[in-house]
Amino acid sequence: MAALQRILWPADSELHYPTQMDTERKQDVSAARSVAFDLLRAVLTKNTPLDDAIAVHDGLNKLPRRDRGFARSIVGVALRRLGQIDALIESFVEKPLPRQASAVRDILRLAVGELMFLDVAPHAAVDSAVTLVESRGHPKFKGLVNAVLRRTAKEGRERLADLPVELNYQSWMIESWQAAYGADTAHVIAESSLTAPTLDISVKADPEIWAEKLEASLLPTGSLRREFDGAVTGLPGFDEGAWWVQDAAAALPAKLLGDIRGKRIFDLCAAPGGKTLQLAAMGANVLAVDRSPKRLKRLERNLDRLDLRAGVAAADITGWTPPSQPDAILLDPPCTATGTIRRHPDILHAKGIGDLAKLTNLQFRLLARAAGMLGPGGRLVYCTCSMQSEEGESQVARALTELPLERDPVTADELGGLDRLLTADGDIRTGPHLYRELGGFDGFFIARFRKK
Repeated sequence: MAALQRILWPADSELHYPTQMDTERKQDVSAARSVAFDLLRAVLTKNTPLDDAIAVHDGLNKLPRRDRGFARSIVGVALRRLGQIDALIESFVEKPLPRQASAVRDILRLAVGELMFLDVAPHAAVDSAVTLVESRGHPKFKGLVNAVLRRTAKEGRERLADLPVELNYQSWMIESWQAAYGADTAHVIAESSLTAPTLDISVKADPEIWAEKLEASLLPTGSLRREFDGAVTGLPGFDEGAWWVQDAAAALPAKLLGDIRGKRIFDLCAAPGGKTLQLAAMGANVLAVDRSPKRLKRLERNLDRLDLRAGVAAADITGWTPPSQPDAILLDPPCTATGTIRRHPDILHAKGIGDLAKLTNLQFRLLARAAGMLGPGGRLVYCTCSMQSEEGESQVARALTELPLERDPVTADELGGLDRLLTADGDIRTGPHLYRELGGFDGFFIARFRKK
């Protein structure tokens, strides 16, 4: 085959559907890759959040620990790098894959991700993909899959150099970052958001001791950080309730409320509850409010595991009547979550520009409701796990104009000296591109207010 010749898909008439023999051959399929295929399909064809797909996949938990980590790595890379992966595949074929065989495309996506971004041995990635294609009812594509992947192994890295990371993002995300931060910084954010995440931990007490036990580093902000290998429940201190998983950036908002021992604190839009756990561990009288009873159940389980106490209320905050006036409020409203792409790569495919418009409207409504609950002098911390300025800086500018709030600037001392996280106005803007020498942070915007 000539070097520049493209590979042809089989004709639609040649598509093959499963037989009993195909079913029997499934025993030869790589179990980890088969699980990764199921997870990828759940996200891309059913719009299932990756965490939910993982939670309900019985086969994943039956895999050995190493294979579980491998399956998660494969699907994570495919979701993060889907734009570049698809561009590579398209460069090797002459016409699009027939609609009836979309499963073959997803198997190719996983295998190309292995070859280009996980440095898996070519023979292992190629042979496993060919076997998986046959087991899923498309043996007519075995030769084509073999040819595409072998050319990818040979030529892919050279072609990948010409495929920008921005291909992995929806245009509205990149355009928003370019407008807010400039083209160069937007590019670094895009690159950094595709890296594998660390495992960050918040502890109830004795962070230095637990840093040693967990083989973690202690960040200037007080969080512990170690390599993420997919295993959490087996780590020291989990069963005894000494700590919980929480990104270092997500741990900042609660700390900005200061000394809250004995004070009444509302944690609005609280689930899954990391900030509620913090507030309770800090000695506050916390009421966690969220509209999702299911997600609040998870919070209650964590409260029990950690032996912490907090009130819990399932309610829509836009119509909720508080039982009392709080001393302070922490508001973490629904957002596009583009700051958490490292941990939740499905966000690259789940959110659209229409979601951004709806969410920014909801965020301001919730911000106005929270401001109305406070008495004069009460503190309000507003945060979103988004890199979009529309959900951060723009909301604060509007709040200062339309709501009875004044900015309560954050200082570098409150951030362990990490002054690059501070904006010129005294708000906080974290991201995977900041303090990369420490491993970066999830992308958060955080602002602190006082009620006038």
